[in-house]
Amino acid sequence: MIPVIEDVVRWLFTILNILLFIRVLLSWMPMIRGGRIAELIFAFTEPILAPIRKLIERSPLGGPGMVLDFSPIIAIVTLSLLQSVVANILGSLA
Repeated sequence: MIPVIEDVVRWLFTILNILLFIRVLLSWMPMIRGGRIAELIFAFTEPILAPIRKLIERSPLGGPGMVLDFSPIIAIVTLSLLQSVVANILGSLA
């Protein structure tokens, strides 16, 4: 049963990373942002990115006039670390 759970967790993290990457690409193409698929991607990724943005704004790197949004990069790195931790936990249970 544990290998199945490991596969599901791996797929979930992979899908989240892909959605974050697509969101970055969509941010460079404003003409596509209004579509239903784009709205769905924004709906899935915003709960991950919004708290990270708030933390960046409060840090010395952020501020009200922040030009670049580093939250997707931080989210992808954090998700990768979290995936490793979860994989190690599930591996120790097997």
